[in-house]
Amino acid sequence: MASKNQLHHHFTCLALLIFILGICEATSRAALEDASMYERHQQWMVQFGRVYMDTNERQKRFQIFKQNVARIDSFNAANNKPYKLGVNQFADLTNQEFTASRNGFKGHMCSNTATTFKYENATALPSTVDWRKKGAVTPIKDQGQCGCCWAFSAVAAMEGVTKLTTGKLISLSEQELVDCDTKGEDQGCEGGLMDDAFQFIEKNKGLTTESIYPYKGVDGTCNTNEEANHAAKINGFEDVPANSEDALQKAVANQPVSVAIDAGGFDFQFYSGGVFTGSCGTDLDHGVTAVGYGEDGGTKYWLVKNSWGSSWGEEGYIRMQRDVDAKEGLCGIAMQASYPTA
Repeated sequence: MASKNQLHHHFTCLALLIFILGICEATSRAALEDASMYERHQQWMVQFGRVYMDTNERQKRFQIFKQNVARIDSFNAANNKPYKLGVNQFADLTNQEFTASRNGFKGHMCSNTATTFKYENATALPSTVDWRKKGAVTPIKDQGQCGCCWAFSAVAAMEGVTKLTTGKLISLSEQELVDCDTKGEDQGCEGGLMDDAFQFIEKNKGLTTESIYPYKGVDGTCNTNEEANHAAKINGFEDVPANSEDALQKAVANQPVSVAIDAGGFDFQFYSGGVFTGSCGTDLDHGVTAVGYGEDGGTKYWLVKNSWGSSWGEEGYIRMQRDVDAKEGLCGIAMQASYPTA
């Protein structure tokens, strides 16, 4: 019969073995998880055509990718919000890197002397508006690594008003604004303001087409030959009275409107669908275009056209909660809206 000591020894060995097996299992599980994440990163690289300089860069990007994916997965698993996040083309960027390269709105609250708002007395507004269905919105564009969201926002609003006044939907040139509009706050890829862009277009007596002056995504020299070829013009612009979603609704019911938002958050970076009620402040850093509004399952929303390509959000769009408690609107959408007049 085994002595107490021998039994004790056996139990100790057994406990140790179980412990070691546990570690092995945990380690192999972690290794397996890492391997499947590595595989996921590999597939993602193929999907978005991502190539890294060397293994160090790849390893660094893999770690960022892994952290982002884990956060996205746990957000979606919680399933407690009316929107989802997705592993999009920005998945290997930290939030700081992302906002530095993609957002370029130079917000400054200025008291404007232009106090006219022609839609002030608009009544009996439709309950839903979608300017895409009226043929007033061009396909989604992609600003790339250039922080010229302000140009895309202004151009989309101008494309809308041009369609409404002439009956023609023409894709207009953001690159012309990036290269030629360099006064005031507008500094190409370094950021700008939609109102300054409207002022430039008015002074310039118009804007040329995307096909004549195509988008390059970098600051270039103004091509005056191509610039002279005006395809559309505006007479001026008006600011929507600040901090009023009601006023914004009146404007959007009548035409696509340039809006500035705080798009710097993690949830915004990886938004993939649903009505965004997300965490954001009112540090306006991104210019986009409100092209409609509606309601989904009792939640009212703004329909917003972004310029981050069609693999972001709902094929390039985001629906943002409307009629929130804060007068500035969600992410500050009602703070600094404006539209061109034709």
